[in-house]
Amino acid sequence: MRHNFKKIEPKWQAKWEEQKAFNAADFSDKPKFYGLVEFPYPSGAGMHVGHIKAYSSVEVISRKRRMQGYNVLFPIGFDAFGLPTENYAIKTATHPREITDKNIERFSNQLKKVGFSFDWSRVIDTTDHNFYKWTQWIFLKMFEKGLVFRDTALVNYCPSCKVVLSNEDSQGGKCDICHSDVVQKQKTVWYLRITEYADKLLDGLKDVDYPANVKQQQENWIGRSTGAFVNFSVKDTDEKLKIYTTRPDTLFGVTFMVIAPEHPLIDKYADKISNMDAVTDYRTECTKKTEFERTQLVKDKTGVKLEGISAINPLNGKEIPIFIADYVMMGYGTGAIMAVPAHDQRDYDFAKKFGIDIIQVIKGGDIEVEAYTGDGEMINSDFLNGFTKKKDSIKRMLEYLAEEGIGEAGVQYKMKDWAFNRQRYWGEPIPLIHCPSCGIVAVPYEELPLELPKIDNFEPGADGESPLAKIDSYVNCTCPKCKGAAKRETDTMPQWAGSSWYFLRYIDPNNDNSLADMDKLNYWMPVDWYNGGMEHVTRHMIYSRFWHHFLYDIGAVNTEEPYAKRSIQGLILGPDGEKMSKSKGNVIDPLDIVEEYGADTLRTYVLFMGDYGAAAPWNDSSVKGCKRFLERVAGLTDMIKDGEVTKELEVKFHKTIKKVSSDIEETKFNTAIAALMGLINDIYSNGGLTKPELITFIKLLCPFAPHLTEEIYEELGGDGLLSLAEWPEYDEAKTVDSSMEIGVQVNGKLKGTVVYPTGADKDTVLDLAKKVSGVATAIDGKTVVKEIYVPNKIVNIVVK
Repeated sequence: MRHNFKKIEPKWQAKWEEQKAFNAADFSDKPKFYGLVEFPYPSGAGMHVGHIKAYSSVEVISRKRRMQGYNVLFPIGFDAFGLPTENYAIKTATHPREITDKNIERFSNQLKKVGFSFDWSRVIDTTDHNFYKWTQWIFLKMFEKGLVFRDTALVNYCPSCKVVLSNEDSQGGKCDICHSDVVQKQKTVWYLRITEYADKLLDGLKDVDYPANVKQQQENWIGRSTGAFVNFSVKDTDEKLKIYTTRPDTLFGVTFMVIAPEHPLIDKYADKISNMDAVTDYRTECTKKTEFERTQLVKDKTGVKLEGISAINPLNGKEIPIFIADYVMMGYGTGAIMAVPAHDQRDYDFAKKFGIDIIQVIKGGDIEVEAYTGDGEMINSDFLNGFTKKKDSIKRMLEYLAEEGIGEAGVQYKMKDWAFNRQRYWGEPIPLIHCPSCGIVAVPYEELPLELPKIDNFEPGADGESPLAKIDSYVNCTCPKCKGAAKRETDTMPQWAGSSWYFLRYIDPNNDNSLADMDKLNYWMPVDWYNGGMEHVTRHMIYSRFWHHFLYDIGAVNTEEPYAKRSIQGLILGPDGEKMSKSKGNVIDPLDIVEEYGADTLRTYVLFMGDYGAAAPWNDSSVKGCKRFLERVAGLTDMIKDGEVTKELEVKFHKTIKKVSSDIEETKFNTAIAALMGLINDIYSNGGLTKPELITFIKLLCPFAPHLTEEIYEELGGDGLLSLAEWPEYDEAKTVDSSMEIGVQVNGKLKGTVVYPTGADKDTVLDLAKKVSGVATAIDGKTVVKEIYVPNKIVNIVVK
């Protein structure tokens, strides 16, 4: 038969949909498998090849699981709130709801054209009020438990989007949405206390199957460190400057302190600070810098000494200067640090610039040249002198700090609490009310969802105020407690809110009484396999794990961790080896490939192009190669022979079943496809195959190229859908060749090859080797000195 993909593919997509072939069944007696992919943001640009690769891994796994007899939940939905849609709405004067609905429809049609086996009966949309009712419910539960708070702080602010950004959304000092420079701005911000769950998030990584680099990135982002809190007195005051250090053993080497320019100590003692004008100028300059700019290690060291106040080193009683410098942030630690210039390069550079003493307390290196950051014997450290092990030095210092009441052991985290609001329209309304009498009050649960009002003007205010603040009918309300006049919170939630729990809603998407029925959660959770990109490891994954741990603590879900396994896909680069971008003109539209070569070709190619977890450039000739492979597969229907088994192909078939089955589980999709390509070469070389063998072949290929294989199965008279047929099994005994062929050397030079029965003993192999014509000639008339046989590798006969 011909590979007429333009006819075949729509036909089978319609049949799958008509028969609801991929709909999951709650409480089935079959073993369950919950496969998950990161649901897409439905942008106007539609689907790109990155989506195809990202979804193809769990797609193949899910199709294989169904054929293995599993009840498979493989859902899809849309993460549709966010700034891109709102910005487009403002630009085109179109309501975001209208834009979102059109984009979702377009995206859904594109996904169906590629033949993904999603359960379309469970589609979710984070902008649907029936969905975000439960996003708001979770938020209120966190509010009840004290995990929601409001604070005035310096925040990352995007002047272009007019919105506050979390650290995760402004990495590198750039807005994650529009890529503009981020600035620091004093604002009142809602936060979620994610730091309360830092230890649980770290401990949970021990119980999940994540790639090592994923675990490492999450551990680094959380940034747990053990050390000590130490109190430094401010001279001639009752004030204490509390610092945190991971190296309390170096306290005798502290020669200055640095505090954040925003530290309240400065304003409190402004009358004592004689150079307040210089301090004020420096503070003003700091407000113009982003957090990213301020904390860069490689930059000019700037700062101002606070003339008129100083600190006392609690270990030796020495007076030390206090500086302000931009690299110290109020949001990290205590907003004050101790500086040990002999053993920290940044402190060393700062001390050299400002002429501050440098006291070495660990022997080693040359502190005239640079800081010594290695280990060694403690010196100039009183009771620590002579200690050689860092662990022992720290332990003794912690004991001393406790004995003297000047410090204590402690733990710190690099991760900060999550800035959880946006001053924009297109997001989940925050269900809180500001009452002049009662304070901040929760919207009653029975009034959820608190829906977005329908408005025409989505422009944020000039000062970054939410568009909702302009709508009196929305803002003005009644306090649920005292029934007095009150005002609604007008900020909305960030885009990450819905994606922090969406995988739970797939389990029970139409439930109006709870986010998901507990019996269904008990059946389906945890997610068995979750695939996504590395870019979401430190944001979405940490956020969603945090929410899930919280929901577990309040008894709303049945598992501590949401995802049992995580895998990662690599990027698809442009044909030029560069990251795809419109400006470079190297973007590949997947629908163009579907139109020219078919969906099965696209599906096969994106998994054949290289290691699934690595980046790989697009290659048009390889796409054509995959198309030719599928044409050869279609041609197998014209090569069917009578019988059940082709003796010459039997071992090759069992080997291929074993390899494809194993490679799919290990996400080695490229080598699984290569094995099928190798087998088809053997089939063509042999001149044909039997009908049962062809059915085995198309079953193995079905997860990769389901349309063509379904068509072949139907032509062969197959019963039902191939996608739901039984996965092939292999016989281990038949994965071994009946004979082996290895090289034979005489005095280290190859003289021929010998074929012998698999499992033959040494004597048999040597006897057969000596009868090989080239070998027999080489040893004729000579004395055999040594016979070497490396099983299944080589024979070497030494003669003289």
